[in-house]
Amino acid sequence: MSALRQTQSQLQLYDTLSASKRPFKPIHAGQIGIYVCGMTVYDYCHMGHARVMVGFDVIVRWLRAIGYQVNYVRNITDIDDKIIQRAYDNGETITELTDRFITAMHQDEQFLGCQSPNIEPRATEHIENMQHLIDVLLTKNLAYQGSGGDVYYAIEKFPNYGKLSKRHVDDMQAGASERVSTAEDKRHPFDFVLWKTAKPSEPHWQSPWGLGRPGWHIECSAMSTCCLGETFDIHGGGHDLQFPHHENEIAQSEGATGKTYANHWMHMGFINIDGEKMSKSLGNFFTIREVVDKFHPETIRFFLLSSHYRSPVNFSDTALKESHTALSRIYQSLKSAENFGVISIMPNAWESEAGQAFAKAMNDDFNTPKAVSVLFSVVTEINRAMKAGEYQKATQEASTLKTLASVLNIAQSSPHEFLQANIGNKPDGLSDAEIANKIAQRQQAKAQKNFAKADAIRDELNRQGIELEDGRMGTTWRRI
Repeated sequence: MSALRQTQSQLQLYDTLSASKRPFKPIHAGQIGIYVCGMTVYDYCHMGHARVMVGFDVIVRWLRAIGYQVNYVRNITDIDDKIIQRAYDNGETITELTDRFITAMHQDEQFLGCQSPNIEPRATEHIENMQHLIDVLLTKNLAYQGSGGDVYYAIEKFPNYGKLSKRHVDDMQAGASERVSTAEDKRHPFDFVLWKTAKPSEPHWQSPWGLGRPGWHIECSAMSTCCLGETFDIHGGGHDLQFPHHENEIAQSEGATGKTYANHWMHMGFINIDGEKMSKSLGNFFTIREVVDKFHPETIRFFLLSSHYRSPVNFSDTALKESHTALSRIYQSLKSAENFGVISIMPNAWESEAGQAFAKAMNDDFNTPKAVSVLFSVVTEINRAMKAGEYQKATQEASTLKTLASVLNIAQSSPHEFLQANIGNKPDGLSDAEIANKIAQRQQAKAQKNFAKADAIRDELNRQGIELEDGRMGTTWRRI
């Protein structure tokens, strides 16, 4: 049994429902089913989506690293009020709109170094399953059809409604901070729609309740249970989905089956801009593509992993620049060590003191900031060994660094490729050939003992975002 697999029993997860960290035990030994609420595809993905993508990508990578077979399901909402409106505004069909943004979403995922989920169910492919679930809820008197034709879930019929978000039905008043529907045919202001009667111009499906389309909440209940069963291991999503979306999923699913819906609930913290949650309604959101135009995609990934997944993240250009500098330190150490030996993935690296510390951090509710701090302790050892001339030791430590970082999917590129990347392909930046020419001019000036000219060339390059490093193997450079 590998050193990593032996740590399975140490894994502890924070569960939003119980508001506690507790040992993780899967339903089926060695196997984990995880469902994450995915994107509503009517626009480009923003940094909030990036956090969910990267956060759960690392969670899944770690679970697999310690020996679990993980079935990772993340849905796509491809029918929704916003989708219908955006397609109408654009003068295109629903399918044209959603297909375009699904492709864009997959590209963004690749930018950020994320693996694709095992299954990506689309809401429009599961209409029959949703209708079956609604029929069960109606039969159990947990739902009703209003006078206008819409079918609603009756939250007062589900005694545990509010258990995830720690809210109570009696305290929920229409007009409070929650945005609730005031449809006249609803029995309670927080009853939510399961099936909407379609307007003549809207996409629709035939149902026992007339032509219509599903409500948002029923989509995830149907898709998750179809893919993972009536009870599965982990349900996740953004922090903002706890109420009402996940609360409603629990009510629907447990009301229909009488079984626990998900054994663990995990929620990603908010992305904040100047202390406020990033959101489209506030106009303070950034798409992944906008940020990738300014920063290396791996820097964005590193930035997101530098905070615990449950904590809010303060997004700014300054924070991303700091992350780029920190990640560059890791690559600089790898670049220095690779001059003296081959750096490779070594399974026995997990038996080292650093490997054990890294595993301990990740098994403690995926504490990536602590795990990243372990990486920097290894960077310190590489630099110490290089300074002492212990080059074999340096390459050994560099292999440990690369191995540990691999489960976060950072520091796996060529150091030169990362350090010399022209971020955003800036047209005004010096080309590699121009930089090489300047370095050659500087070397010639030094050979002629014209050190003033050599220093001037170094300063000129530095002003243009190029930092030189003179070493035993000659002069190398990186973009800053």
